[in-house]
Amino acid sequence: MKKSQLVPIAIIALISLAALYFFNRNTTTEDQNDIVSTVKMAPFKVSVTASGELEAKRSKKIMGPSSMRNAQIFETTIQTLVPEGTEVKEGQFVAQLDKTEVANKMADVQSEIDKILTQLEQAKIDTSIEMRSLRDQMTNINFSKEETKLQVELSRYEPEAVIRQKNIEYEKIEREYDQLRVKLSLTQEKNAAKIAEIKASLGQQKTKMKRLQDVSKEFTINAPADGMVIYARGWEGKVSAGSRLRAWDPVVAELPDLTEMISKAYVNEVDISKVSVGQDVEITVDAFPDKVYTGTVKKVANIGEQLRNYDTKVFEVMISVNEQDSILRPAMTTGLDIQISRFDSTMSIPLEAIFKDSIDYVFRKQDRKVVKQEVVTGPANDIDIMILGGLQRNDEVLMTKPENSETIETQYFDKEEKKKLLEELDNKEKARIAALEEKKKTVKDDIEQVKPGQSFIIFN
Repeated sequence: MKKSQLVPIAIIALISLAALYFFNRNTTTEDQNDIVSTVKMAPFKVSVTASGELEAKRSKKIMGPSSMRNAQIFETTIQTLVPEGTEVKEGQFVAQLDKTEVANKMADVQSEIDKILTQLEQAKIDTSIEMRSLRDQMTNINFSKEETKLQVELSRYEPEAVIRQKNIEYEKIEREYDQLRVKLSLTQEKNAAKIAEIKASLGQQKTKMKRLQDVSKEFTINAPADGMVIYARGWEGKVSAGSRLRAWDPVVAELPDLTEMISKAYVNEVDISKVSVGQDVEITVDAFPDKVYTGTVKKVANIGEQLRNYDTKVFEVMISVNEQDSILRPAMTTGLDIQISRFDSTMSIPLEAIFKDSIDYVFRKQDRKVVKQEVVTGPANDIDIMILGGLQRNDEVLMTKPENSETIETQYFDKEEKKKLLEELDNKEKARIAALEEKKKTVKDDIEQVKPGQSFIIFN
């Protein structure tokens, strides 16, 4: 072969090697830089997660005095309180409230009683003196009346003018006597009314004293039944020795029935629409992470509330614990996984791999290139999204958009097949909702929300 013929062959070989080099380098760089995920086939569930706190389904409230308001005592201090978790018997001491305020009120009332008793004695003495004076006056006038009457009789042989004068004197004394008798009667009624008024004030103060004495007895709080003492919780935290007990919420502690437990949770307003009565719940307890319990949603609040430590409004959800376990105690923190829907086996990919414009699509690796693949998606959870069509098991999809994403060709999914898949998913969702509605009918709302003034309020 001539030398002139070898030159074009060498040039072609060099160009081929350079193209192969750059192709391989670009492919390697792409493989190294792109983060990929594999389409997996596995059971798929949609759930709402929340944290909660264990409570007893039923408990007896240990209350402070019920008549504090009637005694004009609106708050007091808990001086002593048995340690939380103490097992007590019915009638056993639980707490002692500070009696300083009630003692001060009793001292004030006693002073008022003493003052009224003094007024009563003084009124009786004044009445006695006044009535005695009037009776003496009547006696004296009566004597004068008799004397004048005698003079009238002796003057019957006197001149007519003298007789007339004596008769006038007699009539005058008789009028004075009648007037004094009326005055005596009215004075007696007046003094009786005054004494009755003083006695009424005395009775009011004695009633107030009796009320304070009864309240004072209730300041020593005993257990209404056998059980374990669990401190009550309020807006300011857990009640303890030194806490202020208020008349409008006098709960000191409670005696929970530990055979049946519930978990109170708060679900944010974004997820609450997914939560419904009757849904199954997986429950874990932070203190025993290896144990998993099951539960059922029993109540979902209709109105949200803004609580401390929450950025958004939350809704209260009550969940009953199906299992009975002696290690479960009130106030233990729980992790809740509320089951919204479940699929036995389906394809899914991470949420980050899904991109949207007019369609849902992914960037799928195909041989040594990447294609823009339309997919049919289903429900999603916090991590993955279900794939109904457009991908196959073990396909690899990119987690980020490639740099040349705008130039990558799009492979569309068949519209009729897409419609069919979405209809099947919709039918499954309707069946799930129907089954849940049927289950709701069997769920008994037996969680007792005991508040002050209701049936389980018991005070000593």
